[in-house]
Amino acid sequence: MADMAAAASSLGRSGALEITRRLSAICGSPFSRLAGPADEVAGRPARWVAVPGGPHAAAEVLRLAARHDLAVVPRGAGTKIDWGATPVQVDILLDTGRLAGIGHEPAGALVADVGAGTPLRAVQATLERAGQRLAMDAPSPGATLGGVLAAGEAGPLRHRHGSPCDQLLGVRYLAADGELISVGGGAPGLDLARLLCGSQGALGVLVSASLRVQPVPASRLWVSRPVWTPLEVHDLVRTILAARLEPAAIELDLPGGTPRPRTPYPPGHPAATARERHPSMSGRAGAPSRAGSLVVLLEGGPAEVTERAERLVGLLHGEATIAHSAPTWWRRYPFAPGDTALRLEVPISDLHAAVYALRDAAGAPVPVRGSAGLGMVHAALPGALAPDRVASILAAVRGVLLARQGRCVVVSAPAAVRQAVDLWGELAGLAQLRAAKRHLDPEHRLAPGRLPGGL
Repeated sequence: MADMAAAASSLGRSGALEITRRLSAICGSPFSRLAGPADEVAGRPARWVAVPGGPHAAAEVLRLAARHDLAVVPRGAGTKIDWGATPVQVDILLDTGRLAGIGHEPAGALVADVGAGTPLRAVQATLERAGQRLAMDAPSPGATLGGVLAAGEAGPLRHRHGSPCDQLLGVRYLAADGELISVGGGAPGLDLARLLCGSQGALGVLVSASLRVQPVPASRLWVSRPVWTPLEVHDLVRTILAARLEPAAIELDLPGGTPRPRTPYPPGHPAATARERHPSMSGRAGAPSRAGSLVVLLEGGPAEVTERAERLVGLLHGEATIAHSAPTWWRRYPFAPGDTALRLEVPISDLHAAVYALRDAAGAPVPVRGSAGLGMVHAALPGALAPDRVASILAAVRGVLLARQGRCVVVSAPAAVRQAVDLWGELAGLAQLRAAKRHLDPEHRLAPGRLPGGL
């Protein structure tokens, strides 16, 4: 990667002009340009932006990059461009916006072939006219299908239908050398292609994907129950799953507070003892400012969905209600731009332990939201927290999760935090990921350094 950076920096003015001219010839002059201030990846600025008009043009961009030892990072709508590690180099941002469209399938076919640059909401709107849908509800507004797959992003419907990657039937992608590869239909290569999910464009450039399609449910109801503690959530989720009501989603929203600053005094110091005994510090980490919500989505025929919803209300007690629309926080992350965004994955029986560990380490309730029925949630730490404070919180939480076969990943963070902490923690599949990188991108031209282990 150091050789690549040196080669790119040595292009000189004439070399840079040649790259600009060639990109224009490949993509068309309106669809290639020098990068601007907004063209960056996790804080790393790009040099050029190319918007190829099809797979073969995209392959030419990759071949051009290979000839000049340039690094390429694919970009969809850019909704998650700051997720993951900062690449060590970004020469060409390969915008997939023109790799879009929905293939024509026979009437009634339960498969859709979708271009990677197609906005997911456009896919759903098109399918809906035929009474169909993709069982995908990624939270990022405006996200493209390729971006959803490349980020491994999933929404509430993953509880019943799995992640978007689980719904792949086939995929077309470009390897780093520009080779266009098509796999699917149970081919062994599909397992390798599925590694593209969550790879942030560092293993290949997605061109299109074939995905399962299903009929739009005739009825949808949301059953909501206020909750106050993670342990209460644990008991309620167990009750819901034991009832076998076939929920489409079980989502949790827990409010946050203001993390306590670390005391400047050593343990046992009179000032520290007085602080710990102050009424505001009583309890595990302070009570939340408002109740959270546990919400269950039920889908199906009108009569049977209503019957299941009423049964669930009886099981949940405690002011459970039925609604015909989702709560305002549904399909939204708990973090905002500039926050340190975390993803926690843990067996559902231990989700409450993970949330308590996060509260204890942060010193107050932390906003948590996600799929309680799967033990996969996101959390937010304020962007103003010092990097060493974030590092200590991560260490404490990961220590608890390690004994429970769980993990905590930093999804995105301010630059200072990103540089100071281990974004990934323990990663069991690192050897497999390394082998995939070696196979698909041996010269590390695609988003170098974006993946765990500096891959």
